[in-house]
Amino acid sequence: MSASGLKTGQPPVEQARSGAFKLTWRLLLIGIGALVLLLSVTRFFTGAVDLTSAGAINAAVALAVPIGLAGLGGLWSERAGVVNIGLEGMMILGTWAGAWGAIQFANPWMGVLAGAIGGAAGGLLHAVATVTFGVDHIISGVAITILGGGITEFLSKVTFAEMPGGGDTQSPPVPKPQVVSLPGIGEPLAELESQRWFLISDLAGILRGLTTNVSLFTILAVLLVPLTFYVLWRTAFGLRLRSCGERPVAAESLGVNVYTYKYAAVVISGALAGLGGAFLSLVASSAYREGQTGGRGFIGLAAMIFGNWRPGGLAGGALLFGYTDGLQLRRGGESVHALLLLVAILIAAVAVYQLVRQQRTQAAIITGSAAVIVFAIFALTDSVPGQFTSVTPHITTLLVLSLAAQRLRMPAADGLPYRKGQAK
Repeated sequence: MSASGLKTGQPPVEQARSGAFKLTWRLLLIGIGALVLLLSVTRFFTGAVDLTSAGAINAAVALAVPIGLAGLGGLWSERAGVVNIGLEGMMILGTWAGAWGAIQFANPWMGVLAGAIGGAAGGLLHAVATVTFGVDHIISGVAITILGGGITEFLSKVTFAEMPGGGDTQSPPVPKPQVVSLPGIGEPLAELESQRWFLISDLAGILRGLTTNVSLFTILAVLLVPLTFYVLWRTAFGLRLRSCGERPVAAESLGVNVYTYKYAAVVISGALAGLGGAFLSLVASSAYREGQTGGRGFIGLAAMIFGNWRPGGLAGGALLFGYTDGLQLRRGGESVHALLLLVAILIAAVAVYQLVRQQRTQAAIITGSAAVIVFAIFALTDSVPGQFTSVTPHITTLLVLSLAAQRLRMPAADGLPYRKGQAK
């Protein structure tokens, strides 16, 4: 690693990459404002009130939390150069351990702690396999996912099945973390939301969804996003950890114990995924149930890739999936149909950008044609069949990943084998 990298707090490869585009607070606020305005326009013309209702926003945040926590876990691991396909298995361990801890100690926060420990155990196993023994990262991750399902199935049969209200595939009801609301603003915001005014009512609905009936666990999960950014990008520990994922040989030459940092990153990765699993059994549901994760570990990995291995982009990807999932659960046909208009506008905006800023005429024509097709589907139909609304979040994830694929820049040494002293 060069001296310039140490001065700026970035590995050299990341310095070269960061020159292309830098997201500032101003750009972020402009983007959020434009998105809210676009949602308001769509709601106004389609009458799909759930697009900006407090209930939909509250559900979107709750559904985004486990995906975001899994994505954060993947971020920690891959920034240190270890691919973590085993996030799903670590989440599975977290769902079981979270429910067990909450029941055993009659305290939901002990369940949160137990969920983190359960996921960290899976992360430790992944670190031993990949860092110490050099097992292929993908093979190890898949094995941990399979192992997680088998272990929790066995543990449920020997613990929950013996408890009143439990069974071989589920736990008894668990105590839930406290739900809080910001005092004094719920009723005024509800009144504004009910007026259905353009933009004002939409802002009121969004704010009410973000400030009322929010679990303390959700607040903890949200705070982990800026905390991760601070630790990884603003501390010496984070610089050394990221260097292990960019140039491990250079980091070793500067005295960094690459194995130690990789172990720390993967164990923290497992703990975060375990927290996501615990959220599913303690907040999203009232008990542990077999198959509760539903592939959210893999979706979290997709959110991390969409976010370009950065916490802010990752959170945006998780919220996107949570939002589409929340809409289809509330008023699937009507809300998802309204989203078609929103998608058509966004695709048209991309086409204009490609034509004006990038001078890519052919790409702009193709993108514009896609916008016309989506708008035609919206205009010629009244609703989306129920068979398709349930897969809307997954389709959204695939579309966003395909559109974002060209700008992705993974850590340079991510997934590559490393042995101590290999530079000699």
